[in-house]
Amino acid sequence: MDVIEESLVKSREHIIRECYEEVFPKAAMYIRKQGGDLTVAKEVFQEALVLYYEKLISRSFEPDQNHQSYFMGMVKNRWLKHQSKLSRMSHLDEMDCPNEITPTLVTQRLLLFLKQSGERCLDLLQSFYYEHKTMKELAGRFGYASERSATVQKYKCLEKVRNEVKNKSLQYEDFFE
Repeated sequence: MDVIEESLVKSREHIIRECYEEVFPKAAMYIRKQGGDLTVAKEVFQEALVLYYEKLISRSFEPDQNHQSYFMGMVKNRWLKHQSKLSRMSHLDEMDCPNEITPTLVTQRLLLFLKQSGERCLDLLQSFYYEHKTMKELAGRFGYASERSATVQKYKCLEKVRNEVKNKSLQYEDFFE
């Protein structure tokens, strides 16, 4: 450890105390004005403090402005990331979905797409996925020349199902019509 790192590690308590005394009140006020509360302000501040301290002990760190302004900028950045994350989560919560999503409903919809891909594909996929037949067994059962042919056909059947889903423009609402 060189002299600069050693002095930074020794002054860690001082740096952290100074950040809390000088920047935390400003950060808490900023976050409060933006709609956050004290708990969120503490969380955001501590995330920024860890990042700031890591930058301080790196050898190449030299902020363009004074340290407090730079640190406050980091707090604002962390706050924006926090808000963005909350926004994405609230969009999921606001989605129009039924009270109960039943596996039966989803299974029925998927079965419809499987049937639309053709009876032979449905039988092949059912044999592979539900009956756990090997490719060798599938080749014999469906009259393919080799295991490789059975594998290729299984892939083609899966592609048919995928195309059916795409062609029907499967949307979330389609599961619940």
